[in-house]
This record gives sequence, C-alpha cells and structure tokens, in this order.
Amino acid sequence: MIAGYSIPVTIALGSLAVTVIVALRYLITSGLFDLLTRKARPGLYDGQGKQIAREIRWSLISAVIFAVPAAIAIWSWRHHGWTMLYMDFSAYPLWYLPASVLIYLFAHDTWFYWTHRLMHRPRWFKLAHRVHHDSRPPTAWTAMSFHPIEAVTGAIIIPMLMFIIPINVAMLGIVLTVMTIMGVTNHMGWEIFPRWVVHSVLGNWVITASHHERHHEDYQCNFGLYFRFWDRLCKTERGLSRRIVEDAGHARARSG
Repeated sequence: MIAGYSIPVTIALGSLAVTVIVALRYLITSGLFDLLTRKARPGLYDGQGKQIAREIRWSLISAVIFAVPAAIAIWSWRHHGWTMLYMDFSAYPLWYLPASVLIYLFAHDTWFYWTHRLMHRPRWFKLAHRVHHDSRPPTAWTAMSFHPIEAVTGAIIIPMLMFIIPINVAMLGIVLTVMTIMGVTNHMGWEIFPRWVVHSVLGNWVITASHHERHHEDYQCNFGLYFRFWDRLCKTERGLSRRIVEDAGHARARSG
C-alpha cells in the first residue's frame, strides 16, 4: 500500500499507471508494424482509416481493462508476496527459466483457444466477439480491438498464472513481449516470415499471420493464439490463408 492511501486507491493508482504502459506498448508496437506494412505492402491499408480509428478506440478501452488485474497482481507481489513471481535467478534451476516461458505460453494458448471458441457461439459472438471480427480484413491495430467482455477474458489469464506458476520477472517480460508481437504480426494482413519459416517443422506448429488470417476468413477454424496444437487435436485446423500465402509468394506451398 502506498503510504497515506487505502488499498482500493493504491490499486486504482497502480491500474492507471499500468493502463498508460499497456496503451503505450500497443500504440508503439502497432504503430511500428503499421509503418512497416505501409512500406512493405503499399496500399494494403488503403480505405481502412475508419476501421483503424475504431480499432484504436476499442484497444484503448481494452488497455484499461487489462491494467486492473495486472495492477492487482503487482500489488499482491510487491506488498504481500502472494504471487509466484521472483527476481532471484538462483531461486530455481536455470533450465526452468525457458521452461517457465513455454509453460506460460502454453497455458495462455489453452485458455485462449477455449474462450475463443466460446466467443464464437452465436450468443457470445453477437454480444462481444463481433467487435473483433468487424475488422475486415484485420490490420496491425486489430490485436487488442475487443469488446470489454472479451477483454476481461484476455486480461485475467496472465495475472492468474502469476499466483499459480513460478516465473522470473525477466521471463515474464519475455512472455509479454511474445504476446504483444505475435498479437500484432498475426493480424496485420500479410506474412512477415519467409516461406522456409512458415512451412518448416516449427512453422507447422506455431501460428503466424498466414494461419490466423484463415480464422478471420472462415471464422469457425484456427482458434489458437500461439500454437496449432489445440486446433489439430480438436480438428478445427483448416490450414493457411490462401490470399496471404499467394501474396507472400508461397503459392506453391500447401495452404489447406
């Protein structure tokens, strides 16, 4: 608790600070990839000015929602030690550092897959998820464009994991960086990775724009966030976006 302030006020102030951080992270990352898109794919975002403005508005609202559970987790860690977050690199074996990143990413991917499938049920889609799919096609600004209800489902998972699974602060930073970059690059409407990556053994299990764009085209498939594991296990895998594969010069590769 900040000296002189009650717990609710302390968390509110923390939420405000985290909101600024999340919003700036979004604006800077999406802005940079927007500039890259306009340079690498001139004209791709032509006529999407109103859509992008709408995406930014929804995303800034999402930033406020994402900040609250994050601020609660940070307060719990700093003032009570209730979370499993740690700073001492010797607290766990060194092999656990990269392992914890993979555990967090897989847990997040699992949560996302099943909540995402729920959001495609007619009632939930109409109520909330339609906002995200109003981006046709998605852009570098789409990743955080959520209805507040959907934003809540995305906001709680990483803070929740911090109370359950040990992770070093630096490794948590890597998780958040991967989450941010993959969220943006998977939505920006073109494939940033070369053919040898997309169609490699790794590319067959990790999601890139070619895979996620297919979800925005067909809706009832490719629900994963980072990995294609759950889509394949649950038979919701439908391969890659034909448009993006062809645009990237990968047309001879199997696109599903």
